[in-house]
Formats: sequence, C-alpha cells, structure tokens
Amino acid sequence: MQVLGELYQRYMDLVYGVCLKYFKDSEKAKDGVMQIFEELVVKLKKHEVDNFKGWLHILAKNYCLMQLRTPKNLKTTEFKPELMQNEEEVHLNGVLEKEENLTKMEYCLGTLTDNQQKAIRLFYLDGKCYNEIVEITGFEWNQIRSFIQNGRRNLKNCMENKDIE
Repeated sequence: MQVLGELYQRYMDLVYGVCLKYFKDSEKAKDGVMQIFEELVVKLKKHEVDNFKGWLHILAKNYCLMQLRTPKNLKTTEFKPELMQNEEEVHLNGVLEKEENLTKMEYCLGTLTDNQQKAIRLFYLDGKCYNEIVEITGFEWNQIRSFIQNGRRNLKNCMENKDIE
C-alpha cells in the first residue's frame, strides 16, 4: 500500500488528465482518478507490469471509455412519431420512378432465356428455395443455381443499360 501511495502521488496528474480528456468534467475526472487507483490494488496483483506509466495510461483510458459506455451515460431523446417520415414514397416522383423500374424489370425479364426467367421468377418473385424450384422444374440443383446467378447478372446488366420509353 505504501508503494501504491507513492505511485498515486507520482501519476495522479497523468490519470487526472486522461480522465478530464474523456469526461470533460473536473468532478467526474477526480472521481475517476479515485476509482482507477482503487482498481490498481486488485489489478496489480494479477498483472506483471514492465512499463507502469504506459500500462496505467491504457488502464485509465479503458476505464473512462467503459464509464462513457454505461447505459446511465447514454442520452436518449424523445421524438414525435408524427414528425418521422414513413417508408412509403409519398412524392409523385418516387411513385413514377418505381413504376418505371417495374416496367424496365418486366422488359428485361423478357430478354432472359426461358430457364433463367422461370428460375428468377420462382426464386425472387414467388419466394421459392432452390429445392422447391428443383421439384417444380425438374432441373438439377446446380442448374437452378446457375440459371439464377446468370439470370440475375443478365437482368442487372439489362436494367443498367436499357432506356425504356
């Protein structure tokens, strides 16, 4: 305890500076210094420390960060639900853009091979898994995977490159 008292006197300013940097409140920083030196009694018994100053700096920093992360320090703000935007597009531009994308997607689906088109429709539009598509179509699992991958790539390329009027 006598050695700990000497260490406290020597490094109190360092620990206080670290705490003040994180807490930005001198009273909280003073409390932090006391808490950290109380932790030292326990932690020094468990750890072999070669560079005490560096180790103490990291200990102080971690202590401060943990204190800032505790739920009592999290700030919450009330908001009025009526001021929040909803997920729906309420602007006409958004509706027109969705309609345009749907038209483009229908066109591009028509450019795929029959097998790709069927696999894409079953997987994405009907929500079927690979095994269900295998049962429905009679193709092998690897073929279905290939149809979906190639169809998705071709659909993406078409959607990006095709201007439909």
